[in-house]
Amino acid sequence: MRLEIIILAAGQGTRMRSSLPKVLHRIGRESLLEHVYALAVSLDADKITVVYGHGGERVPRALPHLDVVWVEQAQQLGTGHAVMQAADGIDDQATVLILYGDVPLLTKETVARLLPLAGPESLGLLTAELADPQGYGRVLRNAEQRVVRIVEEKDASPTERMIREVNTGILAVQGRRLKHWLGRLANDNAQGEYYLTDIVALAVADGVSIQTVRAGCADEILGVNDRRQLAQLERVFQARQAARLMLAGVHLRDPARFDLRGELVAVGSDVEIDVNVILEGRVTLGDRVRIGPNSLIRDAEIGDDVEILANCVIENAVIGRGSRIGPFARLRPETRLAEEVHIGNFVEVKQSSIARRSKANHLAYIGDAIIGADVNVGAGTITCNYDGANKHQTVIEDGAFIGSNTALVAPVRVGVNATIGAGSVLTQDAPENALTLSRAQQVTRPGWQRPSKRS
Repeated sequence: MRLEIIILAAGQGTRMRSSLPKVLHRIGRESLLEHVYALAVSLDADKITVVYGHGGERVPRALPHLDVVWVEQAQQLGTGHAVMQAADGIDDQATVLILYGDVPLLTKETVARLLPLAGPESLGLLTAELADPQGYGRVLRNAEQRVVRIVEEKDASPTERMIREVNTGILAVQGRRLKHWLGRLANDNAQGEYYLTDIVALAVADGVSIQTVRAGCADEILGVNDRRQLAQLERVFQARQAARLMLAGVHLRDPARFDLRGELVAVGSDVEIDVNVILEGRVTLGDRVRIGPNSLIRDAEIGDDVEILANCVIENAVIGRGSRIGPFARLRPETRLAEEVHIGNFVEVKQSSIARRSKANHLAYIGDAIIGADVNVGAGTITCNYDGANKHQTVIEDGAFIGSNTALVAPVRVGVNATIGAGSVLTQDAPENALTLSRAQQVTRPGWQRPSKRS
């Protein structure tokens, strides 16, 4: 059976208090609309149509990678009116699934139960039982518990508002039937809008059976209308992420204080992640990786037995087996660390490669550098890689020892097993197996008195 999916994404989102169209606000790393699109793709839809409105071309312009048919709803006259904009392209024999661009957490499993209910003589409707149904249309049933119509809350009587079974707006229907009912919608209601939910009463009048499915979890059907709800759904989404990782064997010290805003491409065994850790982009974690609290890791590959101490920022870096990072370290893009490298507190590394067993344990900046094996970089050392116009490279060969508070003015090379005396400013290459230092001569003036303040 051909499956066509229409995603309604034209809402203004006034309560978001934002110039950004509502469906472009994010949960995790993706927009609300991208979450719904991912669901549609997972269902192997033959056609996906997105009806956009508020913000005009901003929505399709922001998401050009989506393989969809974009349809504009220039005037927002209700959900029924929104579907009308896409009606001409609907195949008569297709099953049409209506989704919403601001309902991002619906699961494939729930939709899979709904789709088979749509046919020539039946309509599939997703409902939910809510302890607090405020804001939702209510499902009205007759004495035989058959659905007879949906009443929007603003049009509901006090008795009808007490009903806890709500309409999610998500439905599956045959294309021919849908187009027929859309043509019969009216806007004689409190809002003066064309409600898509009114097709339920039209279907009943035509003798079409309304088949319902309850959402597996109430969280699935929650929509976003304001920032509070956006934050609420973020926590639901992150709880799902955390649960999935723990089932895969990851030890999260507190699942409620962990965010995965991307993709954990691979994760080894016995990985431990402390509180307030954020993983973004594409991250790979090897076996026995330990990540301390308050760290941000983005687009990184972290090898076996790596320990990342508290308060580190790691971006677009590769960290070799057995390395130790932090606390308070920053690895910037294009950092490549080999095995058993130590990067300590308040050390920043950018666009540099550091070979095995080398270490920079304190207060250093390493940029545009190639560092060999078994190198010691002393506290306060910096590579002066930028001359105000261009970047230059520093090369430190195997076994070198860089004394504390050294400035390496690039381009410069430090030879194998060279030693640089503390406090040096190196502007020329340092030969191997030798001590190189550049300091002003130390002078002592006996009997010198400090100036005193005048009375």
